Amino acid sequence: MRHAAVTNIPVSYLKYTRRKVLVIGFLIVLSVLLGIYAINAGSAELTPAQVIMTLLGKVEGRTRIIIWNIRLPRVLAAFTAGVGLSVAGCVMQNILRNPLASPFTLGVSQGAAFGAALAIIAMGAGSTHSSGADAVLINSPYLVTLTAFLGAMAATLVIIFLAGYKGFSPEAMVLAGVALGSLFSAGTIILQYFASDVQVAAIVFWTFGDIGRASWRDLEIMAAVVGVAFLYFMANRWNYNALDSGEETAKGLGVSVEKIRLAGMFLASLITATVVSFLGIIGFIGLVGPHLMRRLIGGDHRFLIPAASVMGGFLLLAADTLGRTVMAPVVLPVGAITSFMGAPLFLYLLARGYSKR
Repeated sequence: MRHAAVTNIPVSYLKYTRRKVLVIGFLIVLSVLLGIYAINAGSAELTPAQVIMTLLGKVEGRTRIIIWNIRLPRVLAAFTAGVGLSVAGCVMQNILRNPLASPFTLGVSQGAAFGAALAIIAMGAGSTHSSGADAVLINSPYLVTLTAFLGAMAATLVIIFLAGYKGFSPEAMVLAGVALGSLFSAGTIILQYFASDVQVAAIVFWTFGDIGRASWRDLEIMAAVVGVAFLYFMANRWNYNALDSGEETAKGLGVSVEKIRLAGMFLASLITATVVSFLGIIGFIGLVGPHLMRRLIGGDHRFLIPAASVMGGFLLLAADTLGRTVMAPVVLPVGAITSFMGAPLFLYLLARGYSKR
C-alpha cells in the first residue's frame, strides 16, 4: 500500500500540471483563431482562406498590402501589448502582495503617459495631426519611451517606498495609486493647456488608447522589451512562489526580496512605458488577465505567468476587434473597451474586501 501511494504521487502531479498546460494551450489556439478573424474583419471583405493563404505568401496584390501593412501589425501589436501589460500586472500583484495592483490602478500608466506627452509636445519627439488613426506620429520612439519610462519609474518608486512601510495596507496602496494617477493626469492637462489646438486634440485622442497607430517598427521594440521581461519573470517563477508565502518565509528560503521587488517593478514599468508611448493608455488588462487565470489554474507562477500573458494578449486583441467591428465603420478606442471589462472586476475585488487568493 505504501508503494502504491508513493507511485501515485507522480501520476497525480502529472494530472495537476497537465490541466494547466491544456488551459494555456487552449488559450493559444483561441488567440490564433481570434487573430485570423481580426485580420479578416473589416471593410475589405476578405475571407479566412484568403487571410491564411496571404500569410503563407501565396497571395499578392491588394490583399497582401491590406494584410501585411495594416491588419497584421495591428493584430500582433494588440497581442504583444496585452501580454506585456498582463504579465506586468501579474508580477506587481505578487511582489507588492496586493491583488489590486496593476500598471493602471497604481498610476504607473498615467506617469508613463505624462512622460510621453511631455516628449511629444515639449521636446518635438512626435508630429501631430488633426484626424485619422495617426493623430500622433512618433518621430523619435526612443526619446518618447525614455521619458515615458522616467514618468512610470517616478510612480513606481513612490509605490515601492510606500510598500516598504509596515502596516501600509493594500487599500492605502490603491488610494496612493489613485492620487498618483490624478497628479500625473493634472500634469498632462497642464501640458495640453500650453499646447496648440491641434496638439490638444491629438494628445486627447492618443490617451484614449489606439492599437491602429502601431507600425512594424513599434511592434519590434515592444516585442523586444516584453520578450526580455517575460524571460526574466519566468526565470524567477520560483522566487515569486516563495513570496506568496510572505517576505519572511521567502527570505528564509534564500530569496533576495528587495532585489526581486526592485527588478520586477523596474521591468514592469519599462513594459508599461513602452506600451503607453506607442499605443496610449490601456487600462485594466494588467488586472483582469492575472485574476481570470488565477481562478482557472491557481497561483503557481510557473503556469500563472505564461497563462496570464496569453490571456492578456487575447483580451486586448478581443477588445480591439470589438472596437473595430461593433459600430463599423466607426472605430471605438480600445482603452474604453478595456475599461468596460476591467471596472466590474475592480468593483468585485473591492466588494470582497481585498482578500488575496
